[in-house]
Amino acid sequence: MPRNSRTPRPSRCTAHPAAARPRSEEAFVTGILTGPEDFERARAWHVTDAADWDSYLLDTAVLLAEARRTYGTVQARMFHPEDFADFCLLHRLDPAEPAARDRYLVNPPLQTQLLPYQGEELSGDFIPRLVRARDNGLTLRHIDLLLDGGPAGDDEEIAQAVRRAHQQGAELFRRMLVGAGCGAYRFVCAVEAPGGRLEAQARILHWEDGVVRINDEDLDLVCAVLCAGLYRELPGAALLHGSQGSAGSCGEYRQVAWAWQSEGHGYTPAAVRLDDVAAEPGFTLGTVC
Repeated sequence: MPRNSRTPRPSRCTAHPAAARPRSEEAFVTGILTGPEDFERARAWHVTDAADWDSYLLDTAVLLAEARRTYGTVQARMFHPEDFADFCLLHRLDPAEPAARDRYLVNPPLQTQLLPYQGEELSGDFIPRLVRARDNGLTLRHIDLLLDGGPAGDDEEIAQAVRRAHQQGAELFRRMLVGAGCGAYRFVCAVEAPGGRLEAQARILHWEDGVVRINDEDLDLVCAVLCAGLYRELPGAALLHGSQGSAGSCGEYRQVAWAWQSEGHGYTPAAVRLDDVAAEPGFTLGTVC
């Protein structure tokens, strides 16, 4: 793919579509190394010219700032050395060649790992989100395989059944949050599936006015995991824990941990230990509007 020679280091870790569309509509995609160990391993492939990890972060911040000034959309995903090496082996590519990195970054099955970049601090929230996005993307691929291997039927019947399961899962999650009320929570869910456990988690801020703040990619994965469990009728569990209350209640906070369990057809209150957190049975979801 054509490359922009004006982009600073680490442009070798960057790919973007051919500039056939108006500039305001162009999409810029870059891969970002997420830790010193990954940085050291990738140096053998000449992915970056940076002398050390701190210099790499600085170069990447400059690259992203320039991209935001130039392109309509800026996206990033984790540049995972092991994934990249496996990709090159599978497609018989030389990992030191820029074309191999371009193909890896825009590989269609991995598009779920892309995150929009909007000027966040790299070493703050964005790099951890890139790591989670990779993990989430792998889970979503597992879910796709489970949905494809579900009950027999024609394409439209299957699509409708999946939509119903997704709507049911999203509604269950909504009721858990509404019943919990305002506060700062962590949500964890797990489904025991063929091929391995499906897991999702999300940090949630629930304001007094009912507004809920949650990263979009975390919300998508939570709903997808709940959907897969309900569609394939698999056992699962969900847990919501954190601080219930708000500044408007004079700083009165209460530590809570609620859980629900499913045998594949819905979630009911149950005492559960999940992700090293022990929770008491949650409220009955059917009583929450």
